[in-house]
Amino acid sequence: MQNDIFDVFELAGRSYRSRLLVGTGKYADFEQTRLAIEASGAEIVTVAVRRVNITDPGKPNLLDHVDPKRYTILPNTAGCYTADDAIRTCRLAREAGIGNLVKLEVIGDEKTLFPDVAATIEAAKVLVAEGFDVLPYITDDPVACKRLEDIGCKAVMPLAAPIGSGLGIRNPYNIRLILEQSSVPVIVDAGVGTASDAAVALEMGCTAVLMNTAIAGAKDPLLMAHAMKLGVEAGRAAYRAGRMPRRLYATASSPLTDLLG
Repeated sequence: MQNDIFDVFELAGRSYRSRLLVGTGKYADFEQTRLAIEASGAEIVTVAVRRVNITDPGKPNLLDHVDPKRYTILPNTAGCYTADDAIRTCRLAREAGIGNLVKLEVIGDEKTLFPDVAATIEAAKVLVAEGFDVLPYITDDPVACKRLEDIGCKAVMPLAAPIGSGLGIRNPYNIRLILEQSSVPVIVDAGVGTASDAAVALEMGCTAVLMNTAIAGAKDPLLMAHAMKLGVEAGRAAYRAGRMPRRLYATASSPLTDLLG
């Protein structure tokens, strides 16, 4: 049905209804993390393998609070600065039984946390060849996104703005080019600050949006998680509805013929 905002999307062979992916860092504790995820309605939850314990059952484990039977756990390689480190982190997650779906991050600059494009492509080649379903965090560069798609990545994840900046989409032109050329899901990753930023991404036609700090860093994380859920739903509905054309001049809201009096 055209007016069903909960149309599904496919990612690595699975169907999802929620187009909001959320992270698990920066919360006060695991319980707040759980509650925020529930409020967001997300079905995919990303976890920094090098920063949050999901592999050692002898220590406090996030997976005791975020049920892998309910959510798709997406391990990520946050904190990795080389292709080798990222590859090793993905292998560790798979050995721990998390699965083949991974978010690939190879950071190239400590100040901006922009990805190292060459190292990301290098790591993606190895991981795809080893059977991983790779979702790469990448700059909003159409050429890099196309190369990663051609390698066999299951989606591309261009940044909206620097990680944790909350600036929203800084370069909508590039995002539109990436959308135009891509035959895999385009998931905006990093830089979202509030619900309107998420809505803009979905209104443009992006498949989904991934965020962490925008929720965890809010004054009320649970309320913001709910707001992001609504923003994503509104943006997707608006995209499917098709917005009215932009016009330079006004047009009357009611007919100008057959006026009374």
